[in-house]
Formats: sequence, C-alpha cells, structure tokens
Amino acid sequence: MDITFFNRKHSRGANVAHTITQTLADTFGISWRCRHTWRRASYNTSWCLLGCAIGDLGTILFFQVTGIPWPVWAIMSLAIFNGLLTSIALETVILSRQMPLRLALKTALGMSLISMIGMEAAMNVTDVLLTGGAMLTWWVVPIMLAAGFVAPLPYNYWRLKALGKACH
Repeated sequence: MDITFFNRKHSRGANVAHTITQTLADTFGISWRCRHTWRRASYNTSWCLLGCAIGDLGTILFFQVTGIPWPVWAIMSLAIFNGLLTSIALETVILSRQMPLRLALKTALGMSLISMIGMEAAMNVTDVLLTGGAMLTWWVVPIMLAAGFVAPLPYNYWRLKALGKACH
C-alpha cells in the first residue's frame, strides 16, 4: 500500500471530520470535544437508561411471558410510557438526596423528558426492527440498550455544555 495515498486519504478524512465538528460548534455555539462533558453526559445518560430500561423491558417481558394478545404498537406504547415513569421515579429518588422531594420530581420531569423519549423510541424501534415485534431475546437486549444510550447522548452533551443543565 502506498503510504502517500494513505496519508492523503487520512488527512482528507480528518479535514472532513474537523469541518463537520466546526460546523456543529458554530451552529450550536459550543465545543463538541470536551472530554469532561462527554463523561458527565454519559454518566447522566446511563442513569436515565437504567430507569427507562426497567419499565420498558419489564413491560415487554410481561407481555412475552403471559402471552396476552395485544398488538405490537400497543405493547410498545405501554412500554414507552412505563419506561418514562420508571426513569422519572428513579431520577426523582436520586435527586431527592440533593433537594426536597417536590423539587426533585419537578426537576426529573422537566430536565430529561426529551432525552427519555429519544431513548425509549430508539430502544423500541431497534426491538421491532430486529425481532419483528415486541420480543426480548438474549441478543437483542444489549443492542436495544446500546441504541437507547447513543440516541440521546448528543442532546445530553448539548444540555450540559450549552445550558449547564444535567439530570443528575
């Protein structure tokens, strides 16, 4: 392999990545390269994912085990709703250690709802695309969780960097 070709190709790819990063930074007025903020956004997203997964996966598993004949869209809608509820409950408990319960609930409801909805949608779309319905298997759960983690991560980073707001 010609090393000159590799260097030119690599350099061009790096320039494209830099251009995209710079365009995003200019558009949103923030730097997308802050490792500390990515770590904090990942930590926050992990807690949100835990809360969403409890309600979402629990609901799907319930219907899978009991065999109740609901349409896929109805099971997924209920799973999303339950995932939102369990995530809000978990976040409220976590935040109540730092603030009064009423304020913790208000904060949990207001700060991360968009993140949770994106997470839930990504998890359930992944499930339907990979299994053809509302079905949990040993191999689809990790993929669902990965999709649920990655989908809201840029939004959570932006909230931290641009607005200084976090869920936890």
